[in-house]
Amino acid sequence: MDLLANLLDIFLHVDKYLGDIVRTIGVWTYVLLFLVIFAETGLVVTPFLPGDSLLFAAGAIAALVPDTLNITLLILVLSAAAILGDTANYWIGHWVGPRAFSGKVRFLKKEHLDRTNAFYAKHGGKTIILARFVPIVRTFAPFVAGIGAMNYSKFIVYNVVGGVAWVTIFTLLGYFFGNVPFVQHNFEYVIIAIVLISLLPAVWEITAEKLRTRREAAAVIPTKDIAD
Repeated sequence: MDLLANLLDIFLHVDKYLGDIVRTIGVWTYVLLFLVIFAETGLVVTPFLPGDSLLFAAGAIAALVPDTLNITLLILVLSAAAILGDTANYWIGHWVGPRAFSGKVRFLKKEHLDRTNAFYAKHGGKTIILARFVPIVRTFAPFVAGIGAMNYSKFIVYNVVGGVAWVTIFTLLGYFFGNVPFVQHNFEYVIIAIVLISLLPAVWEITAEKLRTRREAAAVIPTKDIAD
């Protein structure tokens, strides 16, 4: 049981143990990182796995041991994991999702699905790309898209763009800044700051949408008064 608990702890917090992992298994680290990123983006039940922090830590380690972790190969492998993960999640939603909203599950209402579909129809690919930079949300966005919010030919384009952008940005941030003494001594705070900054585009989009809705509602009022 202790061995299983230790292995689970390492898997869930692989970003913290990454230095030791690289020294222990060498190039097999690529496989482990691939599996974690694939699971974090591809399985609805594992949104708690490290994502942003793992990419950042992997980039920082690659700067220290380039002979073991090559930054170019690292970005390619993890981009593939992110893209394949979202693809798997999309098809899980496509196959399982419609049955979940059939009305047999009391708390899953059809109108919620219709509302989500309408949101995807309005915002399209921005939803998939922005979701990549928001923990938890990036795990559920492709699942909902697969339920019927977006056709696959459109989804895959934004999946690739978002996946490559997410992996490249966070990995290179770690590669160039992860070994700065201040960052090393305040790693957890830096990760929190990165996550908060990554939320800004989504917050901006939501705020802009609310302002547009208010302006449209305000523009209707004079028209109604004139008609009366």
